[in-house]
Amino acid sequence: MSADMMSMEGMPAMDMAMMQACMDACAACEQACTVCSTQMMDCAPACMNCADMCNTMMRSMMRMQGMTPAVMVAMLDACIAMCQMCMDECMEHADHSPVCKMCADACKACMDACSAVRSAMAMA
Repeated sequence: MSADMMSMEGMPAMDMAMMQACMDACAACEQACTVCSTQMMDCAPACMNCADMCNTMMRSMMRMQGMTPAVMVAMLDACIAMCQMCMDECMEHADHSPVCKMCADACKACMDACSAVRSAMAMA
C-alpha cells in the first residue's frame, strides 16, 4: 500500500489527499458557518448546527480508530444533509449578504468533498 493511502481494520484503503481535502472543507465550512451565524439572519440556527456537524465530521476523520464503513457513511451522509440544509437557508440571503454567500459556497464545497469520500468508499 502506498504512503498516500490509509487503511484501518474493517475500513477500505482511503486516499489520504481526498481525506485531507474533506477535513479541510469541513474546517472551512465550520468557520464560514460560525461567522454567518453571527449575522442574526434567519439562517443562524442552521449555520450553528452545520458548524457543529462539520467539526464533528472533521474530528471523526482525524481519529479513525473505531470507525466502521457503516458509521463513516452515516457520518458523511449526516454532514452532507446538514450542509445542504445550511446552504439552502443561506442562499435565501446570498443576494444581499456576502457572508451568507460565502457560507453557502463553503457548504457546497464541504458537500462535494464528503460526497467524494463517500463515493470512494463505495468503490473500495
